[in-house]
Amino acid sequence: MRILQLIPDMGTGGAERTTVDVAEAIVAAGGQAHVWTSGGRLVPALNAAGARVHIADAATKSPWQVLQANPGRLENLIRQYGIELVHARSRAPAWSGLIAARRSGVPFVTTYHGIYNGRSGLKRWYNGVMARGDLVIANSQFTADHVISTHGVAPDRLRVIPRGVDLDRFDRDAVTPDRVAALRASWLSDAPADLPVIMLPGRLTAWKGQLVLIEALARLAGQGRAAIGLLVGDDQGRHDYTASLKTAIARHGLEGNVRLVGHCDDMPAALLLADVVACPSTDPEAFGRTAAEAGAMGVPVVAAAHGGALEVIAPGDTGLLVAPGDSAALAGALEQLLAMPVSERETMGIAAMARVRSTFSKQSLQSQTLGVYRELLREAGH
Repeated sequence: MRILQLIPDMGTGGAERTTVDVAEAIVAAGGQAHVWTSGGRLVPALNAAGARVHIADAATKSPWQVLQANPGRLENLIRQYGIELVHARSRAPAWSGLIAARRSGVPFVTTYHGIYNGRSGLKRWYNGVMARGDLVIANSQFTADHVISTHGVAPDRLRVIPRGVDLDRFDRDAVTPDRVAALRASWLSDAPADLPVIMLPGRLTAWKGQLVLIEALARLAGQGRAAIGLLVGDDQGRHDYTASLKTAIARHGLEGNVRLVGHCDDMPAALLLADVVACPSTDPEAFGRTAAEAGAMGVPVVAAAHGGALEVIAPGDTGLLVAPGDSAALAGALEQLLAMPVSERETMGIAAMARVRSTFSKQSLQSQTLGVYRELLREAGH
């Protein structure tokens, strides 16, 4: 099979990592994996997976580029490489891909990776391209329900394929002590050894809930439960938001306790520094990749009780759920976990590992996605 995936850029999010995982599976199955993107941090991973990367202005939202220029460029690429199926993972390139696929007579697949804001009719129309695939992949049942209710997609055109965790990479036994020690030296060398570590992995953007966690850590400190908060991720140009985080940290007197450590390329090792991972997103996560990766590493998670997190976490068994945006509830849940004997937290972590391994593996995502491709290629006579 010759598959073309479309994505604006190859940064560090779930859609980008899934693009790599699926390219790897296509190549392993003897096919050709093509990716059309503007570039980014994960391009070397695509190259390592054996994909052919086509660098273009895939991130543009210019109407002329999206609806006129890029469809023609994609048609040429489809003809040149004999592409048999186009798979779009984001809205702007999806419009270009839809036009090119229809003109070329090849199947068109979309993956609905996020819950898009659609307050106006025009925005809902723009978002609707993600529901116009011959088959539409949803990365959780929560996302699938949203696609049905918002876009009226028939259930038989939907395939729910949860985001997959690379269990070879996110494996406690595969992380060497020196990797953990290097991050500890970089982030925690001056921190008291007896303070628990609460980590929030994720890009610095308001809806990820960093401010909620800072408020919760301030509440804990006021109750005599000091902890180190690690905010792991970069702001991707949102410098005003980073400034607001620093202001909040200073206002609560947490300068030594809450640390913005930037992007990390070794998240498996980073997660082993954490006693608890917090995922307090104020908007629903379409899936909840961070919670799943933490679970794979055996770290209990406290997450906001909405979106895909409801499918990832088994409350009381693999972690805890709290009301979204409620810093008091988050502080209470963190206190509950930190007050547990270490053996009880370890038991919760073991349950989390088992849940992720049985339900959210990369291998399952890969095999199910290839199954979608084969289904459409059979219908198209390939």
